[in-house]
Formats: sequence, structure tokens, C-alpha cells
Amino acid sequence: MEYFYTFLKGFAMGAANIIPGVSGGTIAFITGIYERLINTLKSFDLKAIRYLLKFDFGSFAKHVDFGFILALGLGVVTSVLTLAKLLKGAYLDHPIMVNAFFFGLILASIFSVGRMVRSWRFMQIVALLLGLGVAVSLALMSPRGVNPDPSYLALCGVAAMCSMIIPGVSGSFILLLMGNYKLIMLDAVDNLRQMKFVEALPVLIPVGLGAIVGLAVLSRVLSWLFKKYHNTAVALVTGFVAGSLIIIWPWKNAVYSGVIKGKVITWDRYFPNILDSSTWIAIAWLLAGIALIAVIEKLSAKPAA
Repeated sequence: MEYFYTFLKGFAMGAANIIPGVSGGTIAFITGIYERLINTLKSFDLKAIRYLLKFDFGSFAKHVDFGFILALGLGVVTSVLTLAKLLKGAYLDHPIMVNAFFFGLILASIFSVGRMVRSWRFMQIVALLLGLGVAVSLALMSPRGVNPDPSYLALCGVAAMCSMIIPGVSGSFILLLMGNYKLIMLDAVDNLRQMKFVEALPVLIPVGLGAIVGLAVLSRVLSWLFKKYHNTAVALVTGFVAGSLIIIWPWKNAVYSGVIKGKVITWDRYFPNILDSSTWIAIAWLLAGIALIAVIEKLSAKPAA
């Protein structure tokens, strides 16, 4: 049963990472598996390789917490492969509703993450403001154009993986800023789902290699931070999560480049008309996101059967 719940948490993480502005790391944090995930990722080291070379699979599985990472990874992959097309259509056809749902989810998760700080002192407040500033700065950056060069795709993989495992920083949004969100998360994943490997693999292979490098480095840094400076690290994460609200704000219009067709250069954010029925529908989706976090927290608080 524990692994089934882990699979569901992975599924939720995968779904979150598809939407620009939403972080799978936030889902991991509020479901109580974040630090275990970071430590598991860090455990894929030379010692793990030595176990494999000796065909000591039992020691390898114990060293890397294999059951946990397998269940979580299967959940993420299943979510991406099954929901990519569905969320692609929903996001393109009803962006306000989708963003409203995730806005509510992130808004509620701020309090969930903040409660994990055991004591708020000067350094924690500084870390909170730093995280908030970084997230807001990312939100105000202008996206680049599409670049299918393999070396740039690898760099996208590094950046996206780093941001995917930092709560509040969306891997999909980073890809959007780097100009390759549609190429990687929508087109390439959809081609892979349809088994169009010739179109998908030249994009996904360099991205995957970059993601492995980013994962190997960042997991060790984060593990060290949480062990040495737990409260400060959590406060920083809280700032990231809070700042990401400006990224996922539901009511915004894309401002396109007058030179490069289809390139978004910024977003024009506005407050909705409360007399419009669609606004209340969006608010209902926002409240649904808040309710989902409440349910996730309640389930996560229960001991595994």
C-alpha cells in the first residue's frame, strides 16, 4: 500500500510538471516525500555502481531505496505519457481554468510548506525573501525563441531538472522561458506517446542526458542544505512557492513579438471582472485546488498501512 501511495504522489508530480508555472517539487514537499526523494536521488553514486558491477542487487536496492524511487518514477512517467495530450488540450482551450486550479493548489501549499519551518528567525526571513525575489524575477523574464540544437537541448534538460526538484520553481516554466517548452513537453512527448521515435528521440535524448547531470549535482547540494540548515532551506522553498504565484496567475494575456511569429515576450496580467460568470467558474476551480491540497495533507498525515 505504501508504494501505491508513492505511485499516486509520483503521478501528481508528473501532472504538475506538465503545466508551466507548477512545480512537481512542490507536490513532493507537501505530500511529505521531498527529503526522502532528495536523499534517494543522491544515493545513485559510485557505491551504487559498485553494487551493480558485483551483481549485488539486494544491496543496491537497499542503498538507493529502489522500491520507493521505482514507484515514484512509474507514477511520474505514467502521468506524463497519459496526461500530456489531455493537459495540452485543456491548457490551450481553457488556460484560465487550468491556471486557476493550480493557483489554488500553490496558494494552499504555501502554508503547508511554511509550517515545516521549526522556528522563524532573521536568517529564515532573509531566505524567504530571497526565494520570493528569485521566483518573481523568473516570472518577469521574457522567453527566448525555439532552439533545437542538441547542446542547447541538453542545457534545457539541466535547467528543467534542477527547477523540477526545487519546490515552487516549475521545470515547464523554465523550458517556456528558454523557448523550448512546446518542442519538448508537448511535441516530443506526444511523438513518443505515438511511438514516433524518429521525431521524439533526437529531442528527448539530449534533454535526458542534461537532466541526469543536473539531477546528480543538485540532489547532493539540496541534501546537504536540508541536513545542515533545515529551517533556512525550508524558508527558501517557501519563498520560491510564494513567488511562483505570479507565474501561474490565471488572468493574463500573452504579448507576442512583432518580429518572431508566435513568440511570447511577456504577459499582460489583469484582475478579472467579478460580474462575469466565467470568473466565478475559475474561482470554483481555484477553490478545488485548495481543497485538493487539504485532502493530500490529510492522506499524507496517515501512517502507511
